[in-house]
Amino acid sequence: MFERLGNKLGLNAIPQIFVTAAAIAIVFVAFAIPFHEPFAYAFGLVGDFTFQYFGWFYVASVSGLLIFLIWIAFSKYGGIRLGADDETPQYSTETWFAMLFAAGIGTILMFWGVAEPLSHFANPPMAGIEPQTVDAAKHAMNVALYHFGLHTWTIFTLPALAIAYFSYRKNLPMRISSVFYPVLGDRIFGPIGWTIDIIALLGTLFGVAVSVGLGTLQLNSGLNVVFGVPIGVVSQIVIVAVITIIATISVALGLDRGIKRLSEINIVLALIVMLFVWLAGPTLFITSGIVQNFGNYMQNLPWMAFWTEAYQGTSWQQSWTVFYWAWTISWAPYVGIFIARISRGRTIKQFVLGALLAPMAFTLVWFSVFGLAAIDQELNQGIDLVTQVENNVAIALFDFLATFPLPTLMSGISLIVIVVFLTTSADSAALVVDQLSRNDIQPSLVRQRIFWTFLLGAIAGTLMLGGGLDALQNVITTLGFPFCVLLVFMAYSLRRSLHQDLQELSGPQ
Repeated sequence: MFERLGNKLGLNAIPQIFVTAAAIAIVFVAFAIPFHEPFAYAFGLVGDFTFQYFGWFYVASVSGLLIFLIWIAFSKYGGIRLGADDETPQYSTETWFAMLFAAGIGTILMFWGVAEPLSHFANPPMAGIEPQTVDAAKHAMNVALYHFGLHTWTIFTLPALAIAYFSYRKNLPMRISSVFYPVLGDRIFGPIGWTIDIIALLGTLFGVAVSVGLGTLQLNSGLNVVFGVPIGVVSQIVIVAVITIIATISVALGLDRGIKRLSEINIVLALIVMLFVWLAGPTLFITSGIVQNFGNYMQNLPWMAFWTEAYQGTSWQQSWTVFYWAWTISWAPYVGIFIARISRGRTIKQFVLGALLAPMAFTLVWFSVFGLAAIDQELNQGIDLVTQVENNVAIALFDFLATFPLPTLMSGISLIVIVVFLTTSADSAALVVDQLSRNDIQPSLVRQRIFWTFLLGAIAGTLMLGGGLDALQNVITTLGFPFCVLLVFMAYSLRRSLHQDLQELSGPQ
């Protein structure tokens, strides 16, 4: 049945994966649009259930996987090369770091760079810390760096390492199911493998749709500040439609002419905004704060990594840590495949340390620049940003930039950065989703990439109709859980295959 339908549609894809994933996503959109309120309520219930009973699993698994990666980098497996034993890296270290840097900044940093530190500064999650004090500021930066530092990149690095290993050393397709070959064998080419790839594909679609939704909220707020565009669902749906059209044009042009050029331009613009804030703001405070933030982060990381607010009986982590891990996990196939594609020829140790440390270092600088500059305004300049953030978290960046010189210009550049980040996220995701749904020997069809781009935009618009930020958080907390379980089994499968690989390299004893 699937083969006949695939032939009739002219697909260059594995029809069982393409048709099933597309059908699930289309049914979600078709029913969620007319019944968005019941859908939002249902996902709210499921999201609450997932957090209540499995929030601890998110926290424990991500921290455990970080320990696993550090161990594997310094173990006897660290010298195994992602490729032939005598193969050299495909890219120079400088170029590789630059591409990791490109993957490390995006919509989430633009959205939360100001908003998250200020939110925790106003409402510290840990008991016994007085809000809007120096102690609250220190803890706010710790929490923000915990969310976007090593743990986030653990979620990306593990599947990237596994995909690269099984693709370059075992010559398996660059799909998530290939990672489970040591456990499943040739069954990865059947229903079980298809199911794994469908979960990864849907996770990517919904994860990137959440990012498009968050970026849309921020764009709507920024356009309201700069151009007076009204804030509301109509404006947000129009923004999603425009982003989808731009992403469609980019994905039709292909990787080099579309995504690559947009990414290069956007990195420069993002750095301009960050350096402007650094130099126009309290430069010395930010610079010295970067150093102290690093020390505080490393000192507090061991206990924060396993903190589940068990003794407080609160649900703060549902809206923050668990949401972040679930959201990042949903992105893992997309970012993992990207990192794997640029990492051929590196040893496991080089790969793990580079993929964890380089993006983490940039994240540390980014959050320190924006977060410390915002906190300085609260502590030392008498500017009330907290109230504005509490009223509308999406407007935080633009209210913050309004206190600097050239506010209209910098807000305008920030709007461009957000638009391009959203566009490159959507078109890159469409390329990866298309890859997850076909065999490596099948050429990618433009019409298939366009289809996935439109579907991603439709999901984002549907989530916006379903209740904005709350709906985005509940949907992703629910849908991220199955792939979180897969990550744990992924680590086991990788370790098993590495052990066999090392035995083959060592030869008979």
